[in-house]
Amino acid sequence: MSPPIRNGWVNVENDLVHAWGGPSASGEASTWLDVDLGQSAILPGLVNAHTHLELSSYSGVIPPSTSMPTWARELMQRVRPSDPNATQARIHAVREIHRSGTALVGDITNTLDSLATFDTSAVEAVVFHEFLGFDVSKDDASKIVSPLARLSAELLDRRVQVRAAAHAPYSVSAELFRALGTVPGPRSVHLAESREEIEFLLTGGGPWRDVLDERGRWDGTWKPPGVGPVAFLESVGWLREDTIAVHGVHLTDAEVDHLVRNRTTVVVCPRSNQWTGAGIPPVAKFYARGLRVAIGTDSLASAPDLNLFAELAEVRRLAPDVPAARLLESATLLGAQALGRGRTHGGIESGRPAALIAVALPSDLSDVEEYLVSGVEPRQIKWLEDLNIE
Repeated sequence: MSPPIRNGWVNVENDLVHAWGGPSASGEASTWLDVDLGQSAILPGLVNAHTHLELSSYSGVIPPSTSMPTWARELMQRVRPSDPNATQARIHAVREIHRSGTALVGDITNTLDSLATFDTSAVEAVVFHEFLGFDVSKDDASKIVSPLARLSAELLDRRVQVRAAAHAPYSVSAELFRALGTVPGPRSVHLAESREEIEFLLTGGGPWRDVLDERGRWDGTWKPPGVGPVAFLESVGWLREDTIAVHGVHLTDAEVDHLVRNRTTVVVCPRSNQWTGAGIPPVAKFYARGLRVAIGTDSLASAPDLNLFAELAEVRRLAPDVPAARLLESATLLGAQALGRGRTHGGIESGRPAALIAVALPSDLSDVEEYLVSGVEPRQIKWLEDLNIE
């Protein structure tokens, strides 16, 4: 990312960035009204690379846990197929996302219900249709994925797109992974989120095996691969540049390095990880080893809000020595690139959509980038598109 430009300006025309620069440059003559934003930082709308909008009605319902399988069990017991509050909760959640300065979301859905919510909102989205099915065979996997592939192609150039997601290595068969991997575009998977996931892949036992038994999804013919989550991902053809691995709490140094070599992006959601009992992601290690890092809030069932600036503040707490500019890049351009939208979102560049925000700054501020990763409230944020400057 470029360093901050003091006393900068940006020229917007027909909802696109037309030109930008600093005090030594002058914009082209314009009949528009100039708007002085005062002591503000103009930056691209943030990219929340991992949410679960369909869980928005479960805000505050599931208490924090010290064990992720325990937390997940309680969530599964409470989720209702026909939740009367679901639609309104999703609408409210997207409004919160927009108010807190986010322009693009990577949303995980099992129902595709969030498509309609994003279609009528100010927030653009890559909606990942997530599949579970540990006992799904090769033939059944192809039948399951075929409608998703058609829908993904139909919405290819829309502001709201559909892509593929596999839930996790302990809940999706290798054959279903491979079938989902044939759907073009970025794909998402929860990876190395809990210690119990590692135990399951190595031994075939533990709490996640118990959950599969309880839900009648255990495959009696399955043999544990005896490898870690990154090696498993490679075995099913998912260790790729266009794969998004979410959480990565329990990745080893060697696994991080393997992800780096394959340019795979990891999305960190540290507040959610602590809430669910998954643990604390080694964020500082990710940056130190050169991993591509994006940032997500996860859902309101496991996070206090959907404000990505608040998530940034937690990332900064866990990685105090990482330059603030790198953290901001994770919350903007790297997130957009991971979602396959790097040409339209996450940066300020001529020809890009003008999804830009202005963040009010204190008058005595000396380090703008550090301030932006310390936590910004929605009341400090204005969308340039709402200023009616034409």
